[in-house]
Amino acid sequence: MRVEYINPFVEAAFSIMQEVLQEDVIRKELYLKKTSQPVMGVAALVGLAGDVEGRVLIDMSKESALGIASAMNGEKLTELDELVKATITELANMVTGQAVTKLHDLGFKFDLTPPSIITGENMQVTDLNVEALIVPLSVPQGLVEINVAIRERV
Repeated sequence: MRVEYINPFVEAAFSIMQEVLQEDVIRKELYLKKTSQPVMGVAALVGLAGDVEGRVLIDMSKESALGIASAMNGEKLTELDELVKATITELANMVTGQAVTKLHDLGFKFDLTPPSIITGENMQVTDLNVEALIVPLSVPQGLVEINVAIRERV
């Protein structure tokens, strides 16, 4: 996995989270994962195609999703309803949109799928033959992991 593909997602996630939450965001230690990984409870999944193939997963607990959606909407949200899901979807759109814009400026060509929201417990994401880079971000609402699995199209 080339760092040129990853850095725009890391930078976009960090800056967008700071902007929408108006709070400090702390980037924790990055790590690679080769196997299936559990999803924390609420995840926005965006597929990538073009010069590369893969996906970006913005993963968080239900409590973190409720807190982030509450902050973004300026009201206390307590149920994982359509407004919360739409808000997390919009967060994923903002992060991936900014990252892909940076990548296009560097000469890479990508297409994105619209974000899909995955919710539930005891779920896993498996990427065959692709390492996933996990970028943990600590925000006042909890932990958000930007999970990027991308490889060059062969």
